[in-house]
Amino acid sequence: MPKSDDPNHAALISAAQRAMHNAYAPYSNFQVGAAILAEDGNIYAGCNVENAAYPVGCCAEASAISAMVMSGQTSIAAIAVVGAGDELCTPCGGCRQRIREFSSESTPILVCDQNGLRHETTLGELLPLSFGPDNLQP
Repeated sequence: MPKSDDPNHAALISAAQRAMHNAYAPYSNFQVGAAILAEDGNIYAGCNVENAAYPVGCCAEASAISAMVMSGQTSIAAIAVVGAGDELCTPCGGCRQRIREFSSESTPILVCDQNGLRHETTLGELLPLSFGPDNLQP
């Protein structure tokens, strides 16, 4: 199992694991948790919330981003995503773009399961040649 050398990552992964247990996933039974380490050092967690009208559910990453923004923060230093199963639970395409709004290509993305870190990557590796806020600057 890979080990992150950043001491903040253990707390981040733990927060994402706890958030996963609060997920509302009665249709898919696939619980996901996410936690963001903001530039201010605080951790903001979120979980997926499903809805009977499938397109209006909310991903864990979007939920964590909303919590961060609600607190007045707008910069992601790192994010952990936790999901069960043998396959890696990486952010979906929409969430990769949401993460891009508040981070840089070098932002660490920690892909985890209930046992801890499984894969560490960066946003740039997950979303190469991305479109972001800097594209809209004059």
